[in-house]
Amino acid sequence: MRSTRTRLAATALFAAVALTATACSGSGDDKASDKPSTSQAADLGKAEVPQSIADKLKENGIDVDAWADGGWQDWDKDKWLSEAKDFVNPVIEGLWKPDRMQSAKEADKTVSTKDASADQGVSDPEPAPVEATAEKTPYQKNAGPVGKVFFDSPDGPAVCSGTVIKDVNNPGKSNLVWTAGHCVHAGGKGGWYRNIVFVPAYNDLGKSEAELGNADSTEIAPYGNWWADWASTSNEWIQGGSATGGAGAAYDYSVLHVKPEQGAKSLEETVGAALDVDFSAPSATESGTMGAWGYPAAPPYNGLKMFKCLDQPGRFSLSPSLPTMYRIGCTMTGGSSGGGWFRVVDGETKLVSNTSIGPEDNTWLAGPQLGANAEALYQNMSKAYGGQ
Repeated sequence: MRSTRTRLAATALFAAVALTATACSGSGDDKASDKPSTSQAADLGKAEVPQSIADKLKENGIDVDAWADGGWQDWDKDKWLSEAKDFVNPVIEGLWKPDRMQSAKEADKTVSTKDASADQGVSDPEPAPVEATAEKTPYQKNAGPVGKVFFDSPDGPAVCSGTVIKDVNNPGKSNLVWTAGHCVHAGGKGGWYRNIVFVPAYNDLGKSEAELGNADSTEIAPYGNWWADWASTSNEWIQGGSATGGAGAAYDYSVLHVKPEQGAKSLEETVGAALDVDFSAPSATESGTMGAWGYPAAPPYNGLKMFKCLDQPGRFSLSPSLPTMYRIGCTMTGGSSGGGWFRVVDGETKLVSNTSIGPEDNTWLAGPQLGANAEALYQNMSKAYGGQ
């Protein structure tokens, strides 16, 4: 009987998320600042760096002129900016080419068996694995808001997934992307990642590696590259996030404000699709079926194609002192991190969570509940920077 309910819900979810394209700071309790972490991006190359960016880089001992020539690769502890106010992501035009995107490694957060069983008094039994299924192509007609988030880390190019979300204060012209906090910031022992870019409907036709051997940028990035000129994640992630999620996992979410590497229209206008975010944080038992979308990049996947899992979530807790997370059965691997979790509310598909952590055997995924703190982060981003 459960499989029948899941199948019916999956059909409704698919129908609602199939959006055809016309052309995937701190919290409210942020004590360090009343605004989300921010910075304005700038074209580096022939264009001058705006004074605000230049000043910020210089204040942190960074050579502005050398940044675009590879200076951003200096991950010295003193130069790896970590505070919410320190985010900088100047545009380096042409940096993210198809071959560089394909070389990016998954940014997964794998919890150990010990971590996963730390609070079984609250967590529901581990779900049965749900085999991820490939999304239909072209992606822009079936899951238009979903895409990939690329960034540079001390270990090299890395990749996550993300979702175009609506901007309540700028209807129809959103430049906002939802992803995981660990896709933009390393957490308690690191800082902000660099060269953060969102690529909606990546590899839109789902071509194989062989077929993409000589692919041009339009095949890989049909809507272009969108650089994060502002970013916001929770203080809990910045302070407590770790390689296995850590105490920040329950707050592992982020909102990006992006700008096109080339072009003038908004992200929502360009893609023709965006999703509302549901901040009601329903309990797992009341949420109904959820679907997780993303681009898994670790074996047996290669990061080129979009997949999804649909399941009834259960509760997952890493500690009695932390908020409960959602958990669903899913075989997607690293690279799907940050990908949106969707559910149907009154006939409309809304984003309700994002992929944060999973086990070493890739049988399930867990994501944070999006409550008041997440909504405050979103509202701050929208009000302060959404219209820019």
